[in-house]
Amino acid sequence: MLKWILTLIVAVAVLSLWTPRQGKYSLGHLPGDITLRYKGRDYYLPFTTTILLSFALTLLTRII
Repeated sequence: MLKWILTLIVAVAVLSLWTPRQGKYSLGHLPGDITLRYKGRDYYLPFTTTILLSFALTLLTRII
């Protein structure tokens, strides 16, 4: 349990430090993320962002 809490704290710290320095590809607006407009509403499907964050957190948990 302590391992997961530590991983979560490190992940939040890294993401919060990285967020202001985002360049052209900001988290949540990567190539592969889809935005659909249907009946006047926007639906956002962050496929690439989800895969990237899952991969990063998996690597982080393997290291710790």
